[in-house]
Amino acid sequence: MSVGTRVWVGRAEPTHQQRRTQVASDDGSHRAWIMKNVDDLIEGAQELSNRGFSNGEIADELNISRQTATWLLGRGESMTAPVRQQTGRPSDIHVDWSAIGRDSARLTHAGMAMADLLSKQGEAVDLTVGIEKAGGPLATVVARELDTDISAYAPRKHQWEEGDMEGLEGTFSRNFANIRGRDCYIVDDTITSGTTMRETIEGITERGGNPVACVVLVDKQGIEEIEGIPVYSLIQAIQVGSSE
Repeated sequence: MSVGTRVWVGRAEPTHQQRRTQVASDDGSHRAWIMKNVDDLIEGAQELSNRGFSNGEIADELNISRQTATWLLGRGESMTAPVRQQTGRPSDIHVDWSAIGRDSARLTHAGMAMADLLSKQGEAVDLTVGIEKAGGPLATVVARELDTDISAYAPRKHQWEEGDMEGLEGTFSRNFANIRGRDCYIVDDTITSGTTMRETIEGITERGGNPVACVVLVDKQGIEEIEGIPVYSLIQAIQVGSSE
């Protein structure tokens, strides 16, 4: 898989050699640690929580489901047994595409490929909606390639802490283009369950816009359409089977 790395939450713990991988940049001058196992994800979730991120924002930042974020935070509070001995683990895939996101050239090329997937969808599309946070930079590239205006949507999960999300509402930023009366593309980095994409489609429709097509870097569900709107992805990462 060429989107950095991934962690299979709910699988057997990796070997010691797999626990951390040191990655050098192209010029060899910079090295960074990347997440390679569940322990790293637990530490990452706890760090984000300590910095004031909501549970929903943590899920978004780590490209995992809200249920997985809650589980990771719970494990961080009480590490009384090795991860592999715990029950009730969620089944999820963590996707780390930071190798693309941290480099403007790579991000531009990825966005151009996403724009190409959308290029044959709709003849009068004049607006690209980026789902915050990570969908924003990708949407900017797509909008430039397809010569559209740009809008930004903050999903309600960014406000979520626990329980259901009744009473929470996503918002469109007033700093970007208006939705009403316009055909729209929708751009995000990953689909984990499809809930956020469905919410965005419904939000655009409720505000008088017309969703035409969606595109993401990585789809973890193999979704072809949502609410009748086609969904495209550069990569599909589908969990098959279980080691338990």
